[in-house]
Amino acid sequence: MKEILVLGAGMVSKPLVRYILEQTDYFVKIATRTISKAEKIIDSHPHGEAHELDVHDNIKLEKLIAKSDIVVSLLPYTYHVRVAHYCLKHRKHMITTSYVNKEMQELDKKAKNMKILILNECGLDPGIDHMSAMRIIHKIKDNNGKIKGFSSYCGALPSLEANNNPMGYKFSWSPRGVLLASKNSARYLKNGKEIKIPGEKLFEHYTIKKIDGIGHFENYPNRDSIPYIQKYGIPETQTMYRGTLRHIGWCETMKKIADLGYLDETKIDDLEKLVSYRDLTRKLIKNSKNNDLKKDLARYLNIETYSAVMKKIEWLGLLSNKKLPENQHSPLDILNTLAIEKLRFENGERDMVILHHEFTAEYPSKKEHITSTMIEYGIPYGDTAVARTVGLPAAIATKMILEEKIETPGVHIPITREIYNPILDELEHIGIVFNEKTEAESS
Repeated sequence: MKEILVLGAGMVSKPLVRYILEQTDYFVKIATRTISKAEKIIDSHPHGEAHELDVHDNIKLEKLIAKSDIVVSLLPYTYHVRVAHYCLKHRKHMITTSYVNKEMQELDKKAKNMKILILNECGLDPGIDHMSAMRIIHKIKDNNGKIKGFSSYCGALPSLEANNNPMGYKFSWSPRGVLLASKNSARYLKNGKEIKIPGEKLFEHYTIKKIDGIGHFENYPNRDSIPYIQKYGIPETQTMYRGTLRHIGWCETMKKIADLGYLDETKIDDLEKLVSYRDLTRKLIKNSKNNDLKKDLARYLNIETYSAVMKKIEWLGLLSNKKLPENQHSPLDILNTLAIEKLRFENGERDMVILHHEFTAEYPSKKEHITSTMIEYGIPYGDTAVARTVGLPAAIATKMILEEKIETPGVHIPITREIYNPILDELEHIGIVFNEKTEAESS
């Protein structure tokens, strides 16, 4: 029986593992720091096994990889390259749901020579976004068309009925990852002009985006969109934009939290002298204890004390006497601890994933505007929409590779027909579908 090693038992791992256990005859080993999480996911299935693993234990990590047939790494992206080296050493295929970085891409030649596939960006965003976009791009090109504009928007959000806190957000994936993504710089192409946005100004560049049938959202640029012009094979495009969706009010609030210093990853000096979040906020704005903290904070952020942003900061607890968490040493990690507590889904609440593409296609005799939209909801008391849309593409890819239906070696993302067609077809069978519309566009 072929064995699949899944590294990590976090928020998106359950649908992946359960799909493999229930839809295949393969054996799954989950290796994770907290073994109870893995045991809960396996739920006594005879083809599942939990292993306790400190990811820094290279000897045990390598042994587990050596005994498997394929490795799915759901670890933080910083560990993927190390895992990939072990996979290449022992000739094992590998899948991640994370972006390809320079160090991973440098393994491409070696992987090709060894006939090993390292498939990255095989989740939601990145993942389903690539696959669904490429299916339409290839269809347009097959009909002698050109892509003159492409924009993509993705958001992992509380559903409308669960959007019931002042921040308009709840965590359905790595909380620290959400906060870190708030610091990313961005670059994209708009009407032939390249636009660059430094990380500290990211939230100044949001717009309001309407998604038909669901409502209006804030949209801000997501990382560097420019490389996807080449990856998608559309050098003719005048627009290449990838954006993130949030409920209204998120961007201005996060901009001020960033300005305050709560996204800083640097260790705090004299942390032992601070007791509460109020104390830390005072330190960040250099406020003496004798002054009015709320007024000084508003002045520091250049907003009114009665502003919506101030009320959200108060609700979050950054002005409270709540005790600072132990064993957290940077403002970001301290904020992360508070946010996990305040921005959580309650039992029975649903999350929502929106993925929306817009294409401008030009043919010899016409132009078209094409939209493709996926709206997926979490299952009350069950799997989140994020967990399903991140985990299931990776699970399907795992099955396809073991069945030798995906064989192209090297470091890849899912933009070829060989990869995206079977995955999208299986997702449709499961019920994760896109609604596509085409309208004629005047020249």
